[in-house]
Amino acid sequence: MPPKRIAIITSSTRRPRLNPTITHYVYDVLMRDPMIPTNHQLTTSSNTSQSQSPDEITDTDPKHVIFEILDLSKQSLPLYDESVIPASLPPDNPTPHYSKPHTKNWSATVQKYDAFIFVTPQYNWSIPASLKNALDYLFHEWKGKPAGIVTYGSRGGVKAADHLRGILMGLRMDVVGTAPGLAVKFTGLPVGNLSEEEERVELDERDVAGWKDAGIEGMMRNLGMELVCELDKGK
Repeated sequence: MPPKRIAIITSSTRRPRLNPTITHYVYDVLMRDPMIPTNHQLTTSSNTSQSQSPDEITDTDPKHVIFEILDLSKQSLPLYDESVIPASLPPDNPTPHYSKPHTKNWSATVQKYDAFIFVTPQYNWSIPASLKNALDYLFHEWKGKPAGIVTYGSRGGVKAADHLRGILMGLRMDVVGTAPGLAVKFTGLPVGNLSEEEERVELDERDVAGWKDAGIEGMMRNLGMELVCELDKGK
């Protein structure tokens, strides 16, 4: 039996954006936790700023979990335009029954994962349209799978977490209780960047120190263990 795969999803698609940096921060915290049975022995030599594909990792330990970063900006999803109703498709293999190539690709991507951590900013007390759009494209691919939520914003994004939890429950996902909210007070975004390559935003150390003092990293580790426990139930 192969290890379980957990996707850590970067939910914002705007540019410039802080989301990829926060996602990598979550990834690094989880990978450093010795209590979470990751395959970190196989990946510590790789650069964590570039997530490694599970297909490139030789790991057959069923007790392991593999974390991989999944960026919505790279999924080429237009505003929802699927002509079929996702919930009406065959639950065992809905992928070939979608009408649009981008939906089939997205369906096949999501089906590879056993659990998800949605890392999202708060937009006007809710989540970005890019995340809601990506969720709405599918149903059976999400159904029954464990999910965790990490939000960030000037006050941590608790409203976005509440809204997202309701959406994920509507998709019949098993949402774990711990939902860390990162208050971003000092980290800024570059202004007027028109380059083709996205500029990496560096976290202000004062924010990182504040998260540690507030116990956010401990909450992230708890979230990771809750997902592992949910996956163990499904064995």
